Amino acid sequence: MFLKLHLDTSCFPILGSIKTSPNAGRSPLDKLELISNDRKQRVVQSPNGGGGLKKKLGEVHRPTNGRCGNGVAVHEVELKKPSFVKNPGGEKRKNVKGSGRFAKSGDVGGGLRVGDGNGVVKKVHSRCSTKCVSYGGCIPAILKALDEVEDLDEALRPWEDRLTNKERSIILKEQLCWKRAWEIFEWFKRKDCYEVNVIHYNIVLRILGKARKWSRVESLWDEMKVNGIAPINSTYGTLIDVYSKGGLKEEALVWLDKMSEQGMKPDEVTMGIVVQLYKKAREFRNAEDFFNKWSLSVSLRQEQEGTSTTSASGLQSSLHSHISLSSHTYNTLIDTYGKDGQLKEASEIFAMMLREGIAPTTVTFNTMIHICGNHGRLEEVASLLQKMEELRCPPDTRTYNILISLHAKHDNIDMATNYFTKMKEAHLEPDPVSYRILLYAYSIRHMVSKAEVLISEMDEKGLEIDEFTQTALTRMYIDARMLEKSWFWFMRFHLSGNLSSECFSANIDAYGERGHILEAEKVFICCLEAKKLSVLEFNVMIKAYGVGKQYGQACQLFDSMESHGVVPDKCSYSSLIQILASADMPHTAKPYLRKMQEAGLVNHCLPYCAVISSFAKLGELEMAEELYKEMVRFNVQPDVIIFGVLINAFADIGSVNEALSYADAMKKAGLPGNTVIYNSLIKLYTKVGFLNEAEETYRLLQSSEDGHAIYASNCMIDLYSERCMVEPAEKLFDSLKSKGAANEFTYAMMLCMYKKLGRFEEAIQIAMQMRELRLLTDLLSYNNVLGLYAMYGRFKEVVATFKEMIKASVQPDDHTFKSLGIVLVKSGISKQAVGNLEVSVKKDAQRGLRAWISALSSVVRLNESNYL
Repeated sequence: MFLKLHLDTSCFPILGSIKTSPNAGRSPLDKLELISNDRKQRVVQSPNGGGGLKKKLGEVHRPTNGRCGNGVAVHEVELKKPSFVKNPGGEKRKNVKGSGRFAKSGDVGGGLRVGDGNGVVKKVHSRCSTKCVSYGGCIPAILKALDEVEDLDEALRPWEDRLTNKERSIILKEQLCWKRAWEIFEWFKRKDCYEVNVIHYNIVLRILGKARKWSRVESLWDEMKVNGIAPINSTYGTLIDVYSKGGLKEEALVWLDKMSEQGMKPDEVTMGIVVQLYKKAREFRNAEDFFNKWSLSVSLRQEQEGTSTTSASGLQSSLHSHISLSSHTYNTLIDTYGKDGQLKEASEIFAMMLREGIAPTTVTFNTMIHICGNHGRLEEVASLLQKMEELRCPPDTRTYNILISLHAKHDNIDMATNYFTKMKEAHLEPDPVSYRILLYAYSIRHMVSKAEVLISEMDEKGLEIDEFTQTALTRMYIDARMLEKSWFWFMRFHLSGNLSSECFSANIDAYGERGHILEAEKVFICCLEAKKLSVLEFNVMIKAYGVGKQYGQACQLFDSMESHGVVPDKCSYSSLIQILASADMPHTAKPYLRKMQEAGLVNHCLPYCAVISSFAKLGELEMAEELYKEMVRFNVQPDVIIFGVLINAFADIGSVNEALSYADAMKKAGLPGNTVIYNSLIKLYTKVGFLNEAEETYRLLQSSEDGHAIYASNCMIDLYSERCMVEPAEKLFDSLKSKGAANEFTYAMMLCMYKKLGRFEEAIQIAMQMRELRLLTDLLSYNNVLGLYAMYGRFKEVVATFKEMIKASVQPDDHTFKSLGIVLVKSGISKQAVGNLEVSVKKDAQRGLRAWISALSSVVRLNESNYL
């Protein structure tokens, strides 16, 4: 059962803590006050109480160990993270770390403009700007020197013999190019005054892994062993992480095995990396198992140390063992369960997070909203949004994107639009994903005006429209019958010269599948001019010609592929063959099937099946058999569909031996029968009167997944009626009626059987039921009922049924007029007069039918008056 998301905010410590609050003894209201104060009081006065420089929570005043340039020690204000604070004038500016100055957010870009306190603006080197504001001491100067001076001896000479381990770690970590990082690392190793440690190796391993320089990663690992540098937990975590992100899952798991061989247990960070690895590979069960084993081992260690009192296992262990996890780990676990569709487990992890006092972050809420939304839990989504507001955890752009996508998916386009507006009202800038989601939602609903407003906004902001959205909007204009506008829209992107081959093919398909063949051809020509023709464009254009029933053009285009340097692929052949076969052109399709076989592209019987079916449909069974034999000769295994086509074709013409030979071949191939096969065989057995074989096949049909097939049941009733086997026919008829499966032909078969046996009362009852159930729609049924009434002297019912037949636009045939003639002759009308009526219908159908009705009505009235 899904856990209701009633968040108890009293359990939350100050936001950002990853452990249980030390103020555990406080009341829930006290704890809520702590959260409230933490949210509101982000800027506090400095200790001197003056109105000068304000100190942000988390700042630390301390002297730095390094010296810069002139050798003078400096004191820096170290901030834990960048923040936005309001200046006295109310302008929102970014606080530059370690400077006490403000920079306008708009100035951050190619170069950072920083005030010097006297109103002078200086431009700092763009590459160094972010580094200079992130560190104190001599680090900014060193990083700047490394950026500007290629020679390392020259660049690092001022600090050559006095760099600390931490400073060397920072220098390595801040390198953007793996080659430069490698050079600096080698330089450190060459200097006798420095000793590189495992942290330095970890940093370089990560840099090399990100650059996918696997041979260097392995050589560095070997070097660590030679130099006696023992790997630590984070070393293995780093290696697992970079190999996983590099797409080498198996290699990443090898590092996990090596870690275990060293008797080393993953810490929380490494555990999270492994869970992410499995999640990325969509191996959710492995991710869950790994987390369960890890949490159990941690729980047991805590128990041995006297810090835990539980010995439960798996997820339940984590729920009760007070294992302290970071919010990042909780987010990973929640997302893992969510992607696996395990809503209950995801909500349990979320609930555990709350019990442990870990305040949810925006990422946490985003993940839960996404999971609940995907499971249609819109009430829980609303609850989560409310709690975000209560905890002053503001939604970000991703939150709104999830909400827009969620409501668009549930066809609530107004709510999706509303969240897009709310995003702007919250001073959040919609990103390309925001526009893409909403544009697609508008496009499939043909909301042209709303889509065009969004397009204008994107153009004003210089946001690029991706190819997927471009194609969706082309389809929107086409579906909205705005063909000219769709063409202008396509040309806008074509003229930019940025359309890929895939996008050209998507646009051809958009026009082609809707029957706009001329426009599809124009896109194809544009693609030819852009020299981006590939097999994709040919395939969708061939498909378009098929939709437009332009079979000659489809063949011509296919034949021209090689002249354009494009080789037909399996899809090219299959598409053309299917088009021609469906158009009853198997003779045209057959040569292309042969070429496909010669090209080695036939690895399945589907193209053969299409052509064989087409020949069978035309009654050209010799050609169908020839192709079947050719297919077998090429070791292409026939499937049950081909056998069904051939069995049915021969059953239709009553060729018992041929039909049974294919049924035997199907059994030898180990293919199970299906409804089509069984129906065909029963039809065959009914035609030739093989009762035992029909009953055996019918039992097989009953035991199959499809159970009672109405066609086969009707055949069995027909077979029973032919042999006057009333009891089994009635049993089957009653069974079909009780299941609501009996149709018009079921009743007709029973009527014919009773009529044949002279059981007119039962036959009349069936006829009445057919009229009451409105099951008289087919000419054969009408003829059966008319013949019954005429034979039994129910002339009034004959006239009524005939009028119904004419009203239903069912055209009578010779059998119909034969029954009507019996009524007239029995009523004293001469055979010559009846013959004249038959001739009148052939001369003028409408006038002749009126003459028949008039004559029949007169006879019925005369009979009624005589009776009175």
